[in-house]
Amino acid sequence: MAIWDFVKDAGKSVFGKAEAAEAKPAPAPAAGKAPQDPETTRKVAALKAELRALNLDKDDVHLTLRGGDTVKIESKGADRETLEKLILAVGNIEGIAKVEADLPEAGVEAGKAPVFHTVKKGETLSAIAKAYLGSASKYNAIFEANRPMLTDPDKIYPGQTLRIPQE
Repeated sequence: MAIWDFVKDAGKSVFGKAEAAEAKPAPAPAAGKAPQDPETTRKVAALKAELRALNLDKDDVHLTLRGGDTVKIESKGADRETLEKLILAVGNIEGIAKVEADLPEAGVEAGKAPVFHTVKKGETLSAIAKAYLGSASKYNAIFEANRPMLTDPDKIYPGQTLRIPQE
C-alpha cells in the first residue's frame, strides 16, 4: 500500500460545519464492521459526494477515513489512471493530509510510481509542463490528465497536487 502526502490546509472545502450534519442520523454500519463516529461518517459521505460530482464514484470504490485526515482508497475494478485520479480528487480536499492506495501494475512498468506535482505560488500549467514534459505548449496534456478535477487550465492554486502524464 503506497501513501501520498497532500497539503492538509489547501484544497476544496467539502466537509462544511459539523453542526450542519448533526440533524442527519448516521447510517447503520455494515455487518461485521465496527460503527464509525458520526463525524467520520459525515466526512466519508462528503468525500463520496465529491467523487460522485466528479463522476469518479464507481460501485466498487470504498473509502476509509483514519485519524481524521488519512483516507484509504480501495477499488478492485479501477484502472491505474482512474485510481490516480481518485487519489488526487480525495487528496486535494481541505483537511486531508494523506491518501493510501494500491495502484494496479497493468500497463505500467512494474514498480513505477505515478508522477505528481504540488503547485507552488506563481506556477502555471505551462511552467509545470516545461519542467516535466520539456515544452510549455504541452500544458494541455497536464490539464487533460487532471480532468474532471480541473475545469479550467488557468484555475490551479498553491498546494494543489496535479497528476503529470507519462509519455
